[in-house]
Amino acid sequence: MPANVIIRHALSILLLPAVVTVVVPYLIASSGGRPAASPLGTAAAATGVGLIALGLTLVCATVRQFATVGRGTLAPWDPPRHLVVEGVYRRVRNPMISGVFLILLGEALALRSAGLLAWSGTFLAVNATYIPLVEERGLERRFGDEYREYKRHVPRWVPRATAWEPPWTRAE
Repeated sequence: MPANVIIRHALSILLLPAVVTVVVPYLIASSGGRPAASPLGTAAAATGVGLIALGLTLVCATVRQFATVGRGTLAPWDPPRHLVVEGVYRRVRNPMISGVFLILLGEALALRSAGLLAWSGTFLAVNATYIPLVEERGLERRFGDEYREYKRHVPRWVPRATAWEPPWTRAE
């Protein structure tokens, strides 16, 4: 991978998901006390770690798809040049946001932090507003009928049970 591509992706990751999942949670968590140890706390921590791992898996998969298929990054200033309808995107339209949300929820559980739980809810609410009002409209302008067709078949947040196959990729 050329150095400029690596730099583009590193900047977008450092400026977006890293700030949301590392910097802000650190600031929130460091401002409060530590929860007392308990068996329930151990279960919450283990569940939180599992959610973080699942979220990281989704984030990494989407960054890879944006780079290889979309030829862009997750950053609004350097978006994919091609519509990405492969991998996890065949089941859900916003796996990046789902991944980040799972990381935030996992952090809240692992640290048993009401502040982090509130941050994860705020993150979800902001994206639940921004995505349909701004991002999806932009995608419709950029990718036209292909995106509208994709949008009709693939849900925004809750994954489909089976992967959708775009008609433009089917063998004839």
